[in-house]
Amino acid sequence: MARGTMRITMPPTFETVEEERRYRKERLAAAFRLFSLFGFDEGVAGHITARDPEKPDHFWVNPFGMHFSQIRVSDLILVNHLGEVVEGDRPVNGAAFAIHSEVHKARPDVIAAAHAHSVYGKTWSALGRLLDPITQDACAFYQDHSLFDDYTGVVLDTEEGRRIGQTLGNHKAVILRNHGLLTVGHTVEEAAWWFITMERSCQAQLMAEAAGKPILIEPENAALTQTQVGSHLAGWFSFQPLWDKIVRLQPDLLE
Repeated sequence: MARGTMRITMPPTFETVEEERRYRKERLAAAFRLFSLFGFDEGVAGHITARDPEKPDHFWVNPFGMHFSQIRVSDLILVNHLGEVVEGDRPVNGAAFAIHSEVHKARPDVIAAAHAHSVYGKTWSALGRLLDPITQDACAFYQDHSLFDDYTGVVLDTEEGRRIGQTLGNHKAVILRNHGLLTVGHTVEEAAWWFITMERSCQAQLMAEAAGKPILIEPENAALTQTQVGSHLAGWFSFQPLWDKIVRLQPDLLE
């Protein structure tokens, strides 16, 4: 390898549907453990979904009422397009189905979607604003996130889920006003990473605005940085150190 070049690991390919399903479920369980580690859990709120590789109108999700820190691969449930649990013996969160079923329907390219009531995300959402490009990390979302400027209570109606999916558009994230954040990705890792770094970007902007008037990165530089840190591959790759960490700390998640 020539001096100055980097070899970046690429997302894996699979010989069978079963291998790919297992891979997605392992990363999904790991994402829940990480969300718990980072304090993104709030009672029974929050859900991450992964589209099934064989049945694209089905998705894997956390059981309703199970703490993120306890979720293992074997605990994940499979939900069909009608909201019925077809694998697993625990119920699905009605809000998870109402939101995620419509997001997955609106975005066939999306493999995973993540939503939780994290502190800084829901605090920022109460301002009803998009994030500004004030840091390199925030530039991942430059012109690549939207605002769902409405709140009508807990999302239990698929019609509201449809409107959220419509507002998301082709972006990687949407801020749900007075509610929190929702991120999507072409992999489970990507969707989880965008949520983690978006939560931190909300925290950074709240802190910066509390201290003074943040200096925005110039549009051309923000757009350039978005291509550098905001790609599908960058999202997938950024998750890999977290995967290594959580599997070493909590190997039971793979059970």
